[in-house]
Amino acid sequence: MATFLYKLGRLTFRRRRFVALIWVALLAVAGIGAATAPAATSSSFSIPGTEAQRAFDLLEQRNPGTSADGATARVVFKAPEGEKVTDPANKSEITGIVKELETGSKQIASVADPFATQAVSQNGSTAYISVSYQVSSMELTDATRESLEDAGKDAQKSGMKVEIGGDALQVMPHTGTAEIIGVVIAAIVLVITFGSLVAAGLPLVTALVGVGIGVSTITALANVLDLGSTTSILAMMIGLAVGIDYALFIVSRYRAELAEGREREEAAGRAVGTAGSAVVFAGLTVVIALVGLAVVNIPMLTKMGFAAAGTVAIAVLIALTLVPAALGFAGKRVMGRKARKAAEAEKSPEAKPNMGTRWARFVLRKPVWVMLVGVLGLGVIAVPAASLEMGLPDDGAQPKSTTQRQAYDMLSDGFGPGFNGPLLVVVDTKNSSDGKAAADRVSEEIEAIGVGAVIPPAFNKAGDTATITVIPKDRPSSHATEEVVHSIRDAGADVKSDTGAEVLVTGATAMNIDFSQKMNDALLPYLALVVGLAFLLLMLVFRSILVPLKAALGFLLSVVAALGAVVAVFQWGWLGSLFGVEQTGPIMSMMPIFMVGVVFGLAMDYEVFLVTRMREAYVHGESPGQAIVTGFKHGARVVTAAAVIMMAVFSGFIGSSEQMIKMIGFSLAIAVFFDAFVVRMAIVPAVLALLGKKAWWLPRWLDRALPNVDVEGEKLQKQLTDEPGPEGGESGERELVRV
Repeated sequence: MATFLYKLGRLTFRRRRFVALIWVALLAVAGIGAATAPAATSSSFSIPGTEAQRAFDLLEQRNPGTSADGATARVVFKAPEGEKVTDPANKSEITGIVKELETGSKQIASVADPFATQAVSQNGSTAYISVSYQVSSMELTDATRESLEDAGKDAQKSGMKVEIGGDALQVMPHTGTAEIIGVVIAAIVLVITFGSLVAAGLPLVTALVGVGIGVSTITALANVLDLGSTTSILAMMIGLAVGIDYALFIVSRYRAELAEGREREEAAGRAVGTAGSAVVFAGLTVVIALVGLAVVNIPMLTKMGFAAAGTVAIAVLIALTLVPAALGFAGKRVMGRKARKAAEAEKSPEAKPNMGTRWARFVLRKPVWVMLVGVLGLGVIAVPAASLEMGLPDDGAQPKSTTQRQAYDMLSDGFGPGFNGPLLVVVDTKNSSDGKAAADRVSEEIEAIGVGAVIPPAFNKAGDTATITVIPKDRPSSHATEEVVHSIRDAGADVKSDTGAEVLVTGATAMNIDFSQKMNDALLPYLALVVGLAFLLLMLVFRSILVPLKAALGFLLSVVAALGAVVAVFQWGWLGSLFGVEQTGPIMSMMPIFMVGVVFGLAMDYEVFLVTRMREAYVHGESPGQAIVTGFKHGARVVTAAAVIMMAVFSGFIGSSEQMIKMIGFSLAIAVFFDAFVVRMAIVPAVLALLGKKAWWLPRWLDRALPNVDVEGEKLQKQLTDEPGPEGGESGERELVRV
């Protein structure tokens, strides 16, 4: 592989105008396709195989007008001090808003008058209008949301307090500001790392080209493949991260080759042949992690994973072709004056070792202590992960300044916390001899469990399906409400055996519980798939069993430690005020798998780039200890820069007002910190130092069975018989390029 990539690097360097033209043309075609394609619609959210989804599907089939899985909203009214919502003036105002809402959008399925449905608190201070929509919250148009937000403005003028809750106002948060901050910080870090504006600009420009092509392609194909408007979010985040990383690796190796005295074209060929091999296999591990999201069996998540994997593949191709072409355009400006002086200083016998070299030598002197401190430190931080509770945040997790949170609090005060998350119990009486009796028995069983309220069964026109609304006593995301759902389902099993009627629990709260359970069940299979496949891939790269094993175990340690930190901050509330956590609660159920997929890809990037440099030095004759020092001498600065950039990008999301985005940003930033600086920079060299030559051991039969992909460029080095200096020694290499 190294030989092929070496030839590719030299070819793209020589044909740089043609290569640049191809990528610009692809960007233009993708951009035109995105601009002319129909606007992306948000695909409906479904969780195949869950009871809540089966109940939604049953209602859609038996009573399609109900739009059971559609978005909902509650317009909550609180009368001024000393007044009631039932006072004539206030009642007239609320009734007028009911009519206004009914005509406000074609997406509305029903609007419930609070005075007809008894949605008025006992003391008369609070009332709410229930609004149901025909489509999910992700499919609501901006016009529909605006009509909902405008509905209560007139009532506020009359003195009533009006707030709006429910999932109808939930929109995917705009993350443009965080991305801009991340790019700016990335630029600063790159300038510090390279000491050259040209060298710093190359990874940014090429990464943005890759993200532009990837996201534009997703947008262009959104309607054809039913991708939805949320699909590009993960692709943009990961594409930007790996795009900068991969270009950074190539540019860094190119500068190192120039510092060795190579001609520019030769340096480009060697950079792509060596660092490019690491990029290919690092990219493959990321693709495995993202495509592996399909095991969760949630269509939206699967599409996001595949789309992001495609963007990563584009980032790899750009690193192997557009980056060396851009290096050809950059000329000698890619080496800043400080870099040239540093290169000259390194050639002198009394050259001062860099920070990476000094750290590696320290680890070699104290490998046991470094390993123990790293493992025990992460182990202590991981302890809270044992108390991990997964769920989906409700409006109670919103900032107190938002209308959703204020509506949530008003409903809790006026009616009780359970009114914020009613359960919908569906009774399928088709196979029951007495459907009404079966539905009544279900109501009695639910009342016996102990809930806030049970609204009597309502049958469809055919009389074969009944719906019962249940109001729990506690808030939607509480453990007590989850127990109520399980208790109703347990009671339903007895009802089915006695009457033949099937009982299904659904609604937004039950859907969240089922979603969390599905994500929890998928976590271990997903980890096994991703880590297992990556282990095989890394065994192919490093020709070793212990190095991939160490890489996988180190990753698991950093992920569990990151989960522990997330639980401590967002579930227990430790240092919560520092990160703007206003309401503690369960950890978002998608977050662990999402974090595993993203961080695994980035962690393997750092592992492959750092350890491949060590493997390369070892194969070329250095001792195991000296190979570790060489790997850190050339790779530590680059890996540190890449990790700092990623932490900066992810930390930008911690400032979001959305609890979900805040949690994702924190978890990814802290996981990258643990993996890059504790695992890869400390534990990995310590373990390799203790293993010595055994680290690179591979059974002979396995060595013969595995194809030799020559990531470290051993075969390439043999073919390049002479080390080229600035003056000559290139005749053999020119012959090689002609092959």
